[in-house]
Amino acid sequence: MTFEKNILKAAQIIKDGGIVAFPTETVYGLGAGVFNTKAIEKIFRIKERPFFDPLIVHISEIKQLELLVKKVDENILKLAEKFWPGPLTIVTEKNENVPDLVTANLPTVAVRMPNHRAALQLIQQAGTPIAAPSANKFGRLSPTNAKHVLKQLKNIDFIIDDGNTEVGIESTVISLNREGFTLLRPGVISKQDLSAVIRYTDNKFFIQERGLQSPGLLKSHYSPKVPLYILGEEKVNLSNKKIGFLTFGANKEKNNQLVTENLSPTKNLKEAATKLYEALHKLEESGVELIIAEPVPETGIGIAIMDRLRKAAAKKENLAEIVD
Repeated sequence: MTFEKNILKAAQIIKDGGIVAFPTETVYGLGAGVFNTKAIEKIFRIKERPFFDPLIVHISEIKQLELLVKKVDENILKLAEKFWPGPLTIVTEKNENVPDLVTANLPTVAVRMPNHRAALQLIQQAGTPIAAPSANKFGRLSPTNAKHVLKQLKNIDFIIDDGNTEVGIESTVISLNREGFTLLRPGVISKQDLSAVIRYTDNKFFIQERGLQSPGLLKSHYSPKVPLYILGEEKVNLSNKKIGFLTFGANKEKNNQLVTENLSPTKNLKEAATKLYEALHKLEESGVELIIAEPVPETGIGIAIMDRLRKAAAKKENLAEIVD
């Protein structure tokens, strides 16, 4: 089936109340029409996702904002002109027509315009904004290709397979307020990039009052099935363990005890972000008992990479005692 026919088939499934996995430039999403609450419920069930965690709504053109947000103000338009389509999610007050299920009963909605042909054409052909979290089990590794989706999820009506994603990590998420914006989740688009367009405010009180405004804000997230530790940040007993080593920089000496995946031998942070989930999926599938991740510099995209690694490292329930 051609790409165009896949899009048309997927769009019809969305119109009929079905669920479609599709690529964006960041990760693969699991989508349904935003105003179809029965379809949205299916997403939560398939992902085993708690209902307190809101979804991001994807649009293909600016005029669709009017369906979703209370007011399309100057700041939204400035950000959209600079960063959309692209990996930026904006949280702002919602239009009352947006189902509470999508927004976890919050007065805000998270919206972005993805920079990917499949996502944009799917939204256009379906004739509706599409609510779509990442196409994985809740809290587990995000998918950057169709194989990763199939590995974790069943009972999906259709998958648009358009190869590997380009960015490789989830979008930057910001929340708008009267003073400007607050950063909720780091991504490829940095706080510095955004503050060149509108004012940055470190409004922690606003975040606490509003609650969990977007995906990716829980302490534990993006986790492989085996425990992950960050080199230099945690003590680990490595004796008699099959170890996965996630490295960054020049290739290390070969060690038969280690299964190694290198994010970027040349220390390119953009390359590291693109490869992050692919490398973790490979290590998870290799049969290792734990993963040690070498930290990357916390500058630019490195801030987002370390955010994902620390959240992946936070989940260590039901594990053998391996920490000294």
